[in-house]
Amino acid sequence: MAQHPVNLDDIRRAQSTLKGRIQSTETRVCPWDPNLYFKFENEQLTGSFKIRGALNCMLNLSEAERAHGVVASSAGNHAQGVALSAQITGMKAHIVMPITAPLVKVNATRSYGANVILHGEFYDEAYAHALELEKQHRYTFVHPYLDPRVIAGQGTIGLELLEAIADLEAVVVPIGGGGLLSGIATAVKSLKPSIKVYGVVSDTSPAMMQLFHSKGAAQISPVPARIRRATIAEGIAVKNASPDMHKHYISRLVDDVVSVSDDEIATAIVALMEKSKAVVEGSGAAGVAAIMAGKLPQLQGRKTAVILCGGNIDLNVIARVIERGLRSASRLARVSVIADDLPGNLLRLTEVMAKNRANVLEVLHDRVSPELGLRETRIDLLVETLNAEQIGEIKSQLAALGFKVR
Repeated sequence: MAQHPVNLDDIRRAQSTLKGRIQSTETRVCPWDPNLYFKFENEQLTGSFKIRGALNCMLNLSEAERAHGVVASSAGNHAQGVALSAQITGMKAHIVMPITAPLVKVNATRSYGANVILHGEFYDEAYAHALELEKQHRYTFVHPYLDPRVIAGQGTIGLELLEAIADLEAVVVPIGGGGLLSGIATAVKSLKPSIKVYGVVSDTSPAMMQLFHSKGAAQISPVPARIRRATIAEGIAVKNASPDMHKHYISRLVDDVVSVSDDEIATAIVALMEKSKAVVEGSGAAGVAAIMAGKLPQLQGRKTAVILCGGNIDLNVIARVIERGLRSASRLARVSVIADDLPGNLLRLTEVMAKNRANVLEVLHDRVSPELGLRETRIDLLVETLNAEQIGEIKSQLAALGFKVR
């Protein structure tokens, strides 16, 4: 951690430094809750808030540091933020990304002129290699959150929120390493101490939540470098919490930290697409997921801002995310039944769907699985539904007709 924790003056200087170089993103009211406001950082340059911190850091480098260039490690959004910042400042950026990084993010980083180095299967290996390059070539390492200039840059979002919502009462922020939450919390608590600040982690990477709830006393075993956290919120899947971030910021400024599951995040992504017409990645939707899932009931009726911190969702997985979100909201269901392999049974099955106004999207037959009798067939249907009650009624009617509902 730096010489001193970031303060309001640091964030105000960052705002002045960044003025005219980044977007002051919109803050708009939520379509389904007039007390809820969204901060659209998914519409920021490079598709996430990361450019704020990266650019503020790089604009504050000395001439000698600029001449040598910068190095960073990232699997996605930080990489793009550093790459574009290097383009803006005329520096050379070297970005180490794991070989498993999504190709769309690798190509986006290269498109900003950065030298992309693919190294290691896991992020920790890319991070270690970036530190080696820093020593070998005297690059300046731009850390995604353990840098006061980065934290101050992210904190400018807090100043914009207070300018946009005069009577703001609470802020909900996703947590990865904690730089975004720390910067925003410093800004809003300095100007309006009554504002409540809440952090949201993925339940696949709950280390900062555990550290917060134990008040720093928990002996949390480090997650091994070669353990991968599979989640649709990869942007906040930081395996090990930073004690420095907790000590200097999270423990002092944050009121609570909650977790959300991938299913809850997927539901939020779908809601944002449908109702706000916003494309948001998993980590960017975590705050909305916490509210929709009832994890923060104390915010009911309070003027609350939620940071949509990124929109760089991989198009190769977006269809699966949407399907998962619709299933979680009981608007899509996979119905599997076992029936006698006789003419007319498929008709009886689809008649139940039609009677209940469930739209059949897909039908699959299976007559060869070992679980089936010689005269049995399994029929799997993917259907559009309205809610959980409708699904329950369909299952009851199928069972009454003699189908074995799986």
